Amino acid sequence: MVDSVFAACVLIPVFNHEHAIASVVDSVRVHGLPVILVDDGSDPSCAHELQRLAKLADVTLLRHEFNRGKGAALVTGLRAARQYGFTHAVQVDADGQHTLGDIRRFVDEARSYPGSLICGAPQFDSSMPTSRRYGRPLNHAMVWLETLSFDVVDSMCGFRVYPLAPTLALLDSQRLGLRMEFDTEILVRLHWRDVPMRWLPTRVSYPHDGVSHYRVFFDNVHAVALHLRLLAEMLVRLPVLLWKKSLRTSEAQQQEENRNANA
Repeated sequence: MVDSVFAACVLIPVFNHEHAIASVVDSVRVHGLPVILVDDGSDPSCAHELQRLAKLADVTLLRHEFNRGKGAALVTGLRAARQYGFTHAVQVDADGQHTLGDIRRFVDEARSYPGSLICGAPQFDSSMPTSRRYGRPLNHAMVWLETLSFDVVDSMCGFRVYPLAPTLALLDSQRLGLRMEFDTEILVRLHWRDVPMRWLPTRVSYPHDGVSHYRVFFDNVHAVALHLRLLAEMLVRLPVLLWKKSLRTSEAQQQEENRNANA
């Protein structure tokens, strides 16, 4: 049984990343953190590689019999992490795009702010695909509208540390999209639940020989459908959201006045 005060693991959803996953796991294990791999119905070659990695110390393998989507894999892994006694789960992607040397910095931030969701604020280089570059600003604008704030700096970066208690409370009460849209939706809904978010800059580089499962047409359709749902829900929640926003503004003004009075 792991320490119940603060115990973190690393969660990696995997779908046909047999060429990159061993390097990713090695880079994660350097930090001394247990790893949960969720095989989301990979082909035999990747499944075999994951079974090999599962023989390593502190590596656990879960498997979906067929591909259910990134979100579904994350839900499976988050629930398993809680069952294993962890309080926090670090999400990273299996394709090697994240700077895994930053894991310790993210975990230290989560340890200092255990009730907060620690999120990556990505810093991209020239390897970013054009299909990703132009869709992100629109997605960000929609999220800012849905949350009535700029608190969510980037809802699409899959490098983050989830506090499991509020995250699973959300998943137990709300069905979320189970594919690529999951990363965005869960941040919006956690923001609606007043879960604090802290943002750490991190470099993101897309490997030239990497495998991307982002489907430009279908995943954009899912994204549009997601934002239509969230906007509709935002309108229902609008009075409460505006009230909370007013409270935060009043609190910020009071804190500023107190600082000026004590200066």
